[in-house]
Amino acid sequence: MKLMMEWRTIPWHKLERRVLKLQTRIFKASHRGDIKAVRRLQKTLMRSWSAKCLAVRRVSQDNQGKQTAEIDGIKSLAPAQRLELVNQLRLSRRAKPTRRVWIPKPGGAAEKRPLGIPTIADRALQALVKLALEPQWEAQFEPNSYGFRPGRGCHDAIEAIYNGVFLKAKYVLDADISKCFDQINQENLLAKLNTFPTLRRQIQAWLKSGVMDQGQWFATSAGTPQGGVISPLLANIALHGMEECIKQAFPRWDAKRGGHCQPPHLIRYADDLVVLHADLTIVQQCQQMLSEWLTPIGLTLHPSKTRITHTLHPHEGKLGFDFLGFTVRQFPAGKYHTAHNAYGTPLGFKTLIQPSQASIKRDHSTASISNPIAID
Repeated sequence: MKLMMEWRTIPWHKLERRVLKLQTRIFKASHRGDIKAVRRLQKTLMRSWSAKCLAVRRVSQDNQGKQTAEIDGIKSLAPAQRLELVNQLRLSRRAKPTRRVWIPKPGGAAEKRPLGIPTIADRALQALVKLALEPQWEAQFEPNSYGFRPGRGCHDAIEAIYNGVFLKAKYVLDADISKCFDQINQENLLAKLNTFPTLRRQIQAWLKSGVMDQGQWFATSAGTPQGGVISPLLANIALHGMEECIKQAFPRWDAKRGGHCQPPHLIRYADDLVVLHADLTIVQQCQQMLSEWLTPIGLTLHPSKTRITHTLHPHEGKLGFDFLGFTVRQFPAGKYHTAHNAYGTPLGFKTLIQPSQASIKRDHSTASISNPIAID
């Protein structure tokens, strides 16, 4: 009873303020390039009792998958067990295998994707490591990366797309990275992390822990398992640098191209991305460059989900594109409905971003299953 009251009476707001102060210092040190200070502060945070409590609370109470069973069959923790887990959290070079669960992919009933469910102890330790790693990389991540980042979401990515096309019709490379979480080159990822040895060994243990599928153990020589707390952050780290690659290839000032040039606009949400530019040749070059950039990471662009289209005019029989459940398209418009630029000049078209037909059908089917009388 005493332990239960101790857990319930923990001053969570005070703990969150302490952790936020440390994360802010990590962010500032990373932003100014002080790697020594970053690592010292990260070690301090991961030894902090406040951070350990927040990590355990996140995986055992806050997260949606808090009652998902792993290989040990544990679905939930009592307050006394949570406090015990807090005292046990520390970095090591060991990790238990994850439990593989197959779930259907959205929009494709036949296709399934694997989820790797770590043990609750590994989940808590991953949440603790994420508290330390995330502020370091938030200071370095590119401005047009929106997936699995604090304070950002899909609507921010859609807004960035709108800002990139509402003044000018453009060609679009609508690309999808094939099996991103399953095919990431682990050695390349660990080299890019460039963290201190103890943390590197712990992350390597999670990557190499293997999976249990129907009672059988399978090695994991590539990828980071979906379902892990830290996996989205690791995937973003692996894909970091994509936007900078495009910017270096097409700078704003290029004497060979006639001086001032408009560079391509790359917007990424996790493993989905678009490249916007008015010149078809440049968009095609970007596709080739991205394919070459992804090769050392062990990734490729999905051949059937990668295409080039145009926002206003049909290109190879395609017009507009779908991204994150929205359809982005431009329509010719007369003087009363057309959009205008900053000087009041009519553009002759109007940009509309609406929910895609696939997402509408999916929402309707979900609503009809959960509430049969919700739809006539």
